Amino acid sequence: MRHDDGSVKATVEPIRQEVTVRADPDHAFALFTAGMGTWWPLDAYSRAVNELADEGVAAARLEFRPRMGGAILEHLSDGRILPWAEVTAWHPPRSVRIAWHPHSEPEPPTEVEVTFTQRERGTLVELEHRGWERLSGGFRDGLYEIYVRGWVTTLDRFAAAAER
Repeated sequence: MRHDDGSVKATVEPIRQEVTVRADPDHAFALFTAGMGTWWPLDAYSRAVNELADEGVAAARLEFRPRMGGAILEHLSDGRILPWAEVTAWHPPRSVRIAWHPHSEPEPPTEVEVTFTQRERGTLVELEHRGWERLSGGFRDGLYEIYVRGWVTTLDRFAAAAER
């Protein structure tokens, strides 16, 4: 993409993942949002692990405030609360869009959108993580590769929770 000043902005393919869960869209949506703290792998993907490992703190729990303008918050073992994201679109049980920023770097958020579609055997959950071109190159490249792998693992955990 070429800008008015002649510079070229990298376009980065969104990360897309999907999973079908044996649950209706209402249940799948509620589990993905309000229930995120019950299935998210905080031991692998948290600010405590990624940024604060040398401080001796752990992620105690993850909180998803399920509403437009709501937030995803990581509660640490020392009482601190670290923001991850803000809900920018809220359409239960069809979709949720999140400004995603689970780090302390001075970078803009990326965007995660998740849709929930009724299927014969459950709900198709489709996740798209986009807006990577907003991030600075070196930071983007490392983070992108983590999320390419991480969303697979994370959605597997979500699907397992939906089966319970």
